[in-house]
Amino acid sequence: MNLSMLSRGAAALLVVAALSLTTTGCAGRRREAFLLEKARNHVYRKPVAEVYPQALALLKEKGYSFKTGQGGFEATTEWLMQGAPSSLGTTQVRYLVRGIEKGPGQCSVEFTRQLVTQSAGAANTSGRAPDVSEPAVRADGGNITRDEALEWELVQRVDAESASALLAESEKIQ
Repeated sequence: MNLSMLSRGAAALLVVAALSLTTTGCAGRRREAFLLEKARNHVYRKPVAEVYPQALALLKEKGYSFKTGQGGFEATTEWLMQGAPSSLGTTQVRYLVRGIEKGPGQCSVEFTRQLVTQSAGAANTSGRAPDVSEPAVRADGGNITRDEALEWELVQRVDAESASALLAESEKIQ
């Protein structure tokens, strides 16, 4: 199989996925929830050393860079501004990506997203710019979530066969 065939197949799979995820109505939302849940619990039949670099590449394509000095199969991205700053504040996002060995030749990947919004009018009496390198985490943890949509993108990229089977299975959901 050559690269152009793989690219066309991957593009076709992405189109099918986009169409299935944008289906309107309750059935469409149930299909989307089904696919995201399956992505969250997906176990790749590949070693973590093969899947993890694809996870990093996916984040790099979205504009994220990584902090240096990470060991093993875990990395944290730098903060990236989402949208334009406004009078309501500036929203920044970063990811923790972890590759987890599940057994010989098997792994899973988790994308954890941290979101922080800094208010433009917040009191800053120090006279210096606010530092967002390590913002305080809310006590309720509401700004840290698994990003199942990104995990679904990775399943489609790395395990197209399973993604196709899941899409077919999701079409049966009424």
